[in-house]
Amino acid sequence: MKHLTKLFKFVKPYWKQSILALILLTAVVFMDLAIPRLIQRIIDEGINGGDTQVVIQTTLIMIGISITSALFAIGNNILSVQAGEGFARDLREALFLKIQSFSFGNLDRLRTGQLIVRLTSDITMLQRVTRMLLRIGTRAPLLMIGSVILMISTNAKLALYMLPMFIVTGAALGLFIGKLGPLFLTVQEKLDNLNTVLQENISGVRVVKAFVRQAHEGERFETTNEDFTAQNVVVMQIMATLFPALQTLINIGIVIVVWAGGLQSINGELSIGEIIAFTNYLMTAIFPLLIMAMISTVLASGFASAERVNEVLEAKPEVQDHAEPKSLPDNIQGRIVFEDVGFHYNGASDEPVLCGINLTAEPGETVAILGATGAGKTTLINLIPRFYDVSAGRVTLDGIDLREIPQDQLLAQVGVALQETVLFSGTVRDNIAYGQPEAEAEAVIAAAQAAQAHDFITELSEGYDTHVEARGVNLSGGQKQRIAIARALLTRPKILILDDSTSAVDVETETKIQAALEELMADCTSFIVAQRISTVLTADKIIVIDKGEIAAEGTHAELIESSQIYQEIYDSQLGEGFDLS
Repeated sequence: MKHLTKLFKFVKPYWKQSILALILLTAVVFMDLAIPRLIQRIIDEGINGGDTQVVIQTTLIMIGISITSALFAIGNNILSVQAGEGFARDLREALFLKIQSFSFGNLDRLRTGQLIVRLTSDITMLQRVTRMLLRIGTRAPLLMIGSVILMISTNAKLALYMLPMFIVTGAALGLFIGKLGPLFLTVQEKLDNLNTVLQENISGVRVVKAFVRQAHEGERFETTNEDFTAQNVVVMQIMATLFPALQTLINIGIVIVVWAGGLQSINGELSIGEIIAFTNYLMTAIFPLLIMAMISTVLASGFASAERVNEVLEAKPEVQDHAEPKSLPDNIQGRIVFEDVGFHYNGASDEPVLCGINLTAEPGETVAILGATGAGKTTLINLIPRFYDVSAGRVTLDGIDLREIPQDQLLAQVGVALQETVLFSGTVRDNIAYGQPEAEAEAVIAAAQAAQAHDFITELSEGYDTHVEARGVNLSGGQKQRIAIARALLTRPKILILDDSTSAVDVETETKIQAALEELMADCTSFIVAQRISTVLTADKIIVIDKGEIAAEGTHAELIESSQIYQEIYDSQLGEGFDLS
């Protein structure tokens, strides 16, 4: 319940619609409660008293009340939908923006599939809860309280017979709600797993086909799907027993009323109209129990969804701005220094990925980073834009600890082409200008030319206005990488990071890109992570990473003489007879 109440702040902007909806709903309840008393009047005063005028007048009053009640109900529904949709929209936006604020460490733990389910299914469930509370949530208790009061005023002795039934029904509802809550939470977790498998397979369908793993993935999906279905069946079976049980209690109550009320009527203690009115009030009192049974299932799922949404909303980004940040000067030099840096994923719970890293990149230098897969190359350069924070030591920019620099100021000085090329649906120009949307066309073209992308872009059907499909599926790997490099260059950063960003580009094109970078980014400190040694031969400084430590550092000429690891990499790729000149 506490998780649900925490989300009420998203309803506050719609308090006028909510209050008016509840006022209309309350009016509907009072009009509903008036109907049985009017029926009693028709029977006792009109039919039994032989007064046609009473029958006609009361009937007209009932028709008027029914029409007014319908209009009020329509107004309540409209206002409830407005409040519910607005609540869901604001909550969805808040959740999306929260996810945008997460660091890489948060995203490592919250998988894409989980976040998508929380942005869609969980928020839809909470929207349903909000709308339901405004439409029928208040109506149920008001109907029950009003009906019980009117039952007592009609015949207190008969009302006393109903007390055990209400107690048993209330206890049954409490039991069901308590049991369904954890089950709905498990259902949403199973949906997370199902969505993750779907997301992985849809995004990786080409790999699945290439390795003929359709059968394996089909079995994997079937297992997850069966797991989700089985959990849903358990919930539905419990829900299926609730309504028949309540219906049985209702029928028992009616039998008791007819039996006890009939005996009182025979003894002249109760009129036929009062029996009918009492029965109607009983049904009106029981009806909210059915509503509450329905509400209980929605609330139980709402509690589970609220807990999951709050988990995201309350999560703190691992990388946060310093309490007393230091602003960067306007003319930064771009000197990056790693001082005895160590790093663990997931805090200190895992084995260290980096250990004792000491490295200096002078302004304008090109630093190349080599190493085996898993050596820690990408982790090292991810510390520069603070995608992660160091676990030990510090990284400085012009002598200022990166953790003391506001993130927006730091990232404004860093251009990044990540290892995994990500393009967005839109035009080629939109993707290149993603970090600087106001860039002039000439600047976009210049960045594309430096990245050796201009020629192939002009050959596309609509040039720079060619539409890029989601994830860039209508472009080749090399084309996507060159657009990503152009995107990083357009911002004219003081620090440029290329994380294996030319792996899908041929050697000739790669050489042209390097030459263009030397000219365009001469005053930029560059970090290049590469698998191909030909990419790094002309770098000012080459760093060889081995098992999270710097195994060697120097120029190509220095390392070819002093580092056995570097020599092995060089010989394996270029051969002993390769002539650098």
